Amino acid sequence: MKPHTPSTIATTNDQNLLVRLQYEFSPAAQRGAELGNPVVELLVAVREAGSIAQAATALGCSYRHIWGALRRWETTFGEPLVSWTQGQPARLTPFGERLLWAELRARKRMQPHIDALRADLTRMVTEARDPQQQLLTVHASHDLALPRLREHAEQHAALHLDMRFMGSIDSIRSLNAGRCLVAGFHVPALCGAAPVFAAALKRLLHPGQHKLIGCSRRTQGLMMRREDSARVRSMSDLTQAGLRFVNRQPGSGTRLLMDHLMQEHGLQTALLPGYESRVEESHVALAATIASGAADVGPGVEAAALEFGLHFVPLVEEDYFLACLKPNLELPAVLRLRELLADAAWTTILQALPGYRPAAAAGKVLMMTTALPWWRYGSAKASTSAQRKVLTA
Repeated sequence: MKPHTPSTIATTNDQNLLVRLQYEFSPAAQRGAELGNPVVELLVAVREAGSIAQAATALGCSYRHIWGALRRWETTFGEPLVSWTQGQPARLTPFGERLLWAELRARKRMQPHIDALRADLTRMVTEARDPQQQLLTVHASHDLALPRLREHAEQHAALHLDMRFMGSIDSIRSLNAGRCLVAGFHVPALCGAAPVFAAALKRLLHPGQHKLIGCSRRTQGLMMRREDSARVRSMSDLTQAGLRFVNRQPGSGTRLLMDHLMQEHGLQTALLPGYESRVEESHVALAATIASGAADVGPGVEAAALEFGLHFVPLVEEDYFLACLKPNLELPAVLRLRELLADAAWTTILQALPGYRPAAAAGKVLMMTTALPWWRYGSAKASTSAQRKVLTA
């Protein structure tokens, strides 16, 4: 067969391509930002195999089928996707590589919304089968363990967690506005004063009115490509390394953590390109941005870094709490959730995720001033002053 190179493809770049999404019901589970797409699956197989024939074997198709599909997709895009010559491995063209990274980043950026849509459709089927199944609305800061908790609750406890991911601050606001029964947020395990967290959380959470439920512990750190690992070994190196930063959105728990650490280390955000201007709304979207080369370093959990083969510099261990209004603690769905968190199966789930471990009080109801020792530091006046400082920084 004739060698296939970019020069042998006649390209037309004036096509107006539109995107059409579909879904199906299947006994096979899907998680995260997974979405089936034939051209993406084909390109990934070619890149991993380095051969059209081996890619065909991996996909369970014939060589002729893969060859024909490849040519059809190249005609559709008006761009060559794969280049190979006799005796040489098949490689994606620069356009093919850019297409894969752009598609991956888009999916990871939309992962919380894809998860929410998948949960809604699952609930639709579940309600059709059993209208009496327990339902618990949860608005939570993005976390890689919570979707696994939702799957576990669905499969083993007849409990559907209607889960929506958003920033920590927005999650607690949803709880206070009655839009959810449980809100997930995370804070580092600090014992001293923490003015950034106090300014953001004291106005939203109130001892006696809110109760915390232990959920998990996880490690947050800095993610970067491995070639940059020698340039950043701690927070103190960030402003000197000359790297492009990508941050989490304002109001997220990870953004609060970064603001706290920058303040603690006396670092100026103005000296860190991208700190204020480039943001992503989940750990995996941020990791994909770094892996694609669009940015160099940013915060996230270890599991997200390893998913993309990134180097990880651990910074702090933090507690992930579920907040609930005190009168709702005894609702059957909340009680069932607490039982699941205290069960050994939840420990097993967490131990399978890098950088995660069970909370010492998983499933237990905690007093806020005990779970957050820094809550007692500073007067209300000082907290208000710190809040103004954070909001105007």
